[in-house]
Amino acid sequence: MDATTKLVCPVEGERLPAYSHPGDAGADLRADNAGVVPARGQTLVSTGIRLALPDGCVGLVWPRSGLAVNRSIDCGAGVIDSGYRGEIRVLLFNHSDADFEYEAGDRIAQLLVVKFESLLFRQVDSLDATGRGEGGFGSTDG
Repeated sequence: MDATTKLVCPVEGERLPAYSHPGDAGADLRADNAGVVPARGQTLVSTGIRLALPDGCVGLVWPRSGLAVNRSIDCGAGVIDSGYRGEIRVLLFNHSDADFEYEAGDRIAQLLVVKFESLLFRQVDSLDATGRGEGGFGSTDG
């Protein structure tokens, strides 16, 4: 199925979110202009992209694995609701001791568009028991 959504892009066709390979879940997001993420610092990076996601979908901003592994660049979690019409900006974190310079058009993060279902939250006195129970961080390590 070919799904489409409307978007506004500052540079005609050049910085549209794009999938690198057929079957990829994440579409690359690109920097709208050049900048620097200081060593051990963070920077909010503009993409120039504004979009209209369909109702029942959410955009999730995720890091690019190559930037994380090769340059120690990560991004803050981003949730883009279907009603949001502002610019997508990406919070980049630099975990290295060297400044990270990026150019306009560089791929800085990826956008995953996911269908979801909204739930009604109902307060109760207790929850049904499960085999896992309250086991959290490290609970399956043995």
